[in-house]
Amino acid sequence: MQHGKYRFIVGFLVLPLGLYALFVVWPFIQSIYYSFTDWTGLSPDFKMVGFDNYKRMLDDDVFWKSLQHSLLFALVLPLVTISLALFFAFMINVGGRRRRGGPVISGVRGSSFYKIVYFFPQVLSIAIVSLLFAFAYNPDSGAINSVLRGIGLDHVQPLWLGDPSLALWCVMAVLVWSTVGFFVVLFSAGMASIPAELYEAALLDGASRFSTFFRITLPLLWDTVQSGWVYMGILALGAESFAVVQIMTTGPGGPDYSTTVMVLYVYQKAFRDGQAAYATTIGVALLVVTLAFAAIVMRLGRRERLEF
Repeated sequence: MQHGKYRFIVGFLVLPLGLYALFVVWPFIQSIYYSFTDWTGLSPDFKMVGFDNYKRMLDDDVFWKSLQHSLLFALVLPLVTISLALFFAFMINVGGRRRRGGPVISGVRGSSFYKIVYFFPQVLSIAIVSLLFAFAYNPDSGAINSVLRGIGLDHVQPLWLGDPSLALWCVMAVLVWSTVGFFVVLFSAGMASIPAELYEAALLDGASRFSTFFRITLPLLWDTVQSGWVYMGILALGAESFAVVQIMTTGPGGPDYSTTVMVLYVYQKAFRDGQAAYATTIGVALLVVTLAFAAIVMRLGRRERLEF
């Protein structure tokens, strides 16, 4: 059985690893190389400029604003999304009251319907979601202000995306709404694999639903929660935040750079301003932030693995 084992393993790994190196690792290496040049992205001619792009980045006020907003996305969005998803998944799978003739452990009434409702935003493209909420946030004809007027709150008419102090939070709310359903399904699948006997024993001992969540559900789901936290953080730093900000906000990234995030700033410098080398410099900074975020979450979330 040992004869030719390593040749067999290498034979299966060489193709996927080669594709990964070609389409993932190599572009990263190229980006780091171009960050030391003055390449415009439009001409094949460029020259080395050393650390000039990095010095410029450190003196760029818009970069620091975008970094601040991206870090806020990475901290707030996973916390809110994962917390809501855990709560909804727990109520759907475990949080219901015992019904006569039914199992001891069950979800709330209509839990199957709630699963569909929570997952529905995942069916829609993030571009469609962004457009719908952009219309809803319209201060004159949007659904939100229309509802406020309808219930007699005419004096409460925020500008929403037009207000620099509210715009970023409005964008975050859209991202939470569009992603929480995925994690509800993910955590529901994990909770379904936890033996019901554990919950039954805890309830017989007088444990509350609150206690069973923190002493049974969360510890046994910790690996899934940790992976979901990293995944949500990467979404918040990457494509999801770019799409929502690009489509919903004025500028985009406004007003007054109040919603500019790093990935949007990379796009603007590369394709709007023709400064590809400087864009790759910001991209390298974004790479460092993403890797640091993942490393911190994995390090702080490290704990002894529990099995059942």
